[in-house]
Amino acid sequence: MTPTAAGPASKGRAVTRAEYCVIACAEAWRGGGEVLASPMGTIPAIGARLAKLTFSPDLLLTDGEALLIGDVPALGSASSVTEGWLPYRRHLTMVMGGRRHVMMGASQIDRFGNQNISCIGDWERPRRQLLGVRGAPANTINNPVSYWIPRHSTRVFVEKVDMISGVGYDSAAAAGPSATRFHDLRRVVSDLGVFDFATPDHAMRLVSLHPGVTLGQVREATGFALAVPAGDVPHTREPTDEELRVIRDVVDPGGMREREVRA
Repeated sequence: MTPTAAGPASKGRAVTRAEYCVIACAEAWRGGGEVLASPMGTIPAIGARLAKLTFSPDLLLTDGEALLIGDVPALGSASSVTEGWLPYRRHLTMVMGGRRHVMMGASQIDRFGNQNISCIGDWERPRRQLLGVRGAPANTINNPVSYWIPRHSTRVFVEKVDMISGVGYDSAAAAGPSATRFHDLRRVVSDLGVFDFATPDHAMRLVSLHPGVTLGQVREATGFALAVPAGDVPHTREPTDEELRVIRDVVDPGGMREREVRA
């Protein structure tokens, strides 16, 4: 367990950087109503469960395979309540209908939100072959999308991605109304802070710094110029005592979150 210097004590334990990341990810699903949460990664999965158990009770969760679940099991535990059947074809229907909010990862992401999970280097002769575009294009033009980056660095936050997998704001605009109609990039959460695209040209903007992180650290780890709020940059909000209890005792009693983010 690695506490940050800034977090308040709760039961004698400071809030960790990983727990601030959980809170920031959970906030992505606030106010979404009855939509399917598709978190990819340990901390997004904890965040979605936390949101379901606190401020977003209508959120739909799956077992990661083909079932909608009616309970919220601890990370790594099996569900004991099945609400419905969600095979791949029905999952795709939800994607196409916009009733899903996915939080994906990114090997690269640029200032307009283009995401790359396919290859590093030129597509015809890449230096590294990655996952491929997978479902990223359809996700980003059909339903709300957020991103989780556990290691914020200039290797990930780049001026221009080597290949577009997930569609960013400039690429959607270039493609026209068919791409922009439902295009909605909500937020980017990294181990350093929270970001969005709420600027006139939809360039990435810093929303908050996790406690213990400085603006200089974020700028040094980002390969492009970020839009920054005037004045003091806000900090990611503190978890409530109840939220900490849910994270630590209910959703992730094994402390898996601390393996993904270490301050």
